[in-house]
Amino acid sequence: MADDAARPRFLTVAEVADEMRVSRMTVYRLVHAGELPAIRVGKSFRVPDEALRQYLEASVTSTDRLTS
Repeated sequence: MADDAARPRFLTVAEVADEMRVSRMTVYRLVHAGELPAIRVGKSFRVPDEALRQYLEASVTSTDRLTS
């Protein structure tokens, strides 16, 4: 039996939107723009949880630039 922890986890657009606190349309825009990797399953998209984590980490801004 394969180790479930090693298997990638995929999130629906609604789950990604909930996690990011944005609309589903925002997630669709990110996917279509190529900013958030996703795979197509039928007519739906699934986002690897690792891809979401990497996107969020890369999107963090420094507060030093905001207080100039």
